[in-house]
Amino acid sequence: MAGASKNSRTAVTTHKFFCTCGGEVVMKTLCENGRIKNVAECSKCKRVERRPKDFK
Repeated sequence: MAGASKNSRTAVTTHKFFCTCGGEVVMKTLCENGRIKNVAECSKCKRVERRPKDFK
């Protein structure tokens, strides 16, 4: 049985994360000491975490 290829099954979905204060969490890329670092920051209270899941 031939199924659909994995590339045809990909669906573009965006998931919005929200902080406990009610602000939206956005991902930011910082360059510190020559290294690229991705961090999640709340737009309302400016709280910074490593991943958006850490805001819960």
